[in-house]
Amino acid sequence: MSTRLRSLSRVKRVVIKIGSALLVDRGSGIRKQWLDAICDDIAALKARGTDVLVVSSGAIALGRTVLDMPSGALKLEESQACAAVGQIALARHWSESLSRHQIVAGQILLTLGDTEERRRYLNARATLSQLLKIGAIPIINENDTVATTEIRYGDNDRLAARVATMAGADLLVLLSDIDGLYTAPPHLDPEAQFLDTIEEITPAIEAMAGGAASELSRGGMRTKIDAGKIATSAGCAMIIASGKTMNPLSSIENGARHSWFAASKSPVTARKTWIAGQLQPAGTIQVDNGAEGALRSGKSLLPAGVHSVSGAFHRGDTVSIVTIEGREIARGLAGYDADEARRICGRKSNEIENILGYAGRAAMIHRDDLVMTELGQREAAAGDRKDAAHA
Repeated sequence: MSTRLRSLSRVKRVVIKIGSALLVDRGSGIRKQWLDAICDDIAALKARGTDVLVVSSGAIALGRTVLDMPSGALKLEESQACAAVGQIALARHWSESLSRHQIVAGQILLTLGDTEERRRYLNARATLSQLLKIGAIPIINENDTVATTEIRYGDNDRLAARVATMAGADLLVLLSDIDGLYTAPPHLDPEAQFLDTIEEITPAIEAMAGGAASELSRGGMRTKIDAGKIATSAGCAMIIASGKTMNPLSSIENGARHSWFAASKSPVTARKTWIAGQLQPAGTIQVDNGAEGALRSGKSLLPAGVHSVSGAFHRGDTVSIVTIEGREIARGLAGYDADEARRICGRKSNEIENILGYAGRAAMIHRDDLVMTELGQREAAAGDRKDAAHA
C-alpha cells in the first residue's frame, strides 16, 4: 500500500480497534462523550463511502464497573460474568451513539477459533459482508462469556487483525493509550525513539515491543506487533495511534503522530502459498474439461462443472481439484460439506435450493478461495506448447 493511503479517507475498508482503557472509566463506566466523538468520525468516514468495522474491547471492564467488582485480577468465572453484563451495556452504548447519525450497529461476538477454523471463518466472513452490504456497522468483540481460558484484555489486537484479513480491509487502526511504536517502552526509557514508518516487521522490530501501561490494556505492544504481522502479510496496512484525544480518527487525518506499518508488497503470493502448500487437502473434487478451462481463466468452480467428489470434508476445508485424468490443477476452500457437494455435483446453481432445501452458495468453490497450483500451471503451459507444436 502506497503512502498516499495514509489518509483514512482514501481507504475502501477500515477496521478500527478500540482498547478498553479508552472506552471505559474504571470508576464511572462508559466514556460517553469520547464514544460519541469517535462515532462522529466513523459517520464521516462512512459518508465518504468507506466501509467501517469496529473491534471494541470493554465488555469485561464495563461489566466489572456495573457490578462494582474490586480492582485486581479476576477469576475466569468472574470475568465471564462481567463480560455477560458488560456486553449488553456496551452494545447498547454503541447502538445509541451511532443512531445519532442514522447508522445501525450490528453485534458480532467471535473467538479466535471462529477466525482460525476455516468453516467458521467463512460463516463469520459472510455475516460481515452482509452487514456492510446493507450499510450497518459491525461492532465486534471476543465472546468472553464462554471463554475456556483466562481472558486477557489485549487479545482483541490479534482478533482485530484477523477480522481485517477476513473482511479484506485496506487498513487496520489500533487505537490505544500510546501513540505508536518506540524503540523501547517510553514509560521506562526516556531516550526511546518514535518510529514513524515500519516497512517490514523484522526480529529487531519485534524486540521493541514492551508490556502494557495500564490495568485495562494488558495486551501491550506485544499483541500489536503480532497483529501487525497478521495484517500486513495479508496486504492490509496498519496504524498504531493514540486514542486519548477526542475524535482520534480525525486527529490522524489532521496529522496526529502515529506509526504506519506498510502492507506486504506480495499478499496474493502469500495467500497462494497458504492455500496451495500449507494445508492438507481433506478431499478431492474432479472437474470436467469445461470447468478446467473456466478455472484457468480465473473463474469460480460451479457445481455444473464437477464430475465427482471424494473425501469427508466440511465447508471451509481445503480440497484438491483434479482433472478427468486425475491431475491436480488447483486447491481451494470448499463451499459445501462433502455430502452436499456430491448431491449437487453436475447440477446447475439454480437447482441447489430444490436439491438441498436451502439457498446455498452459487459456487462450489469461490474464486477468492481458490488457487491454481504450480503443478497445474506447469501442465497448462506444457499443454499450450503442445497445442502450438501441433498447430
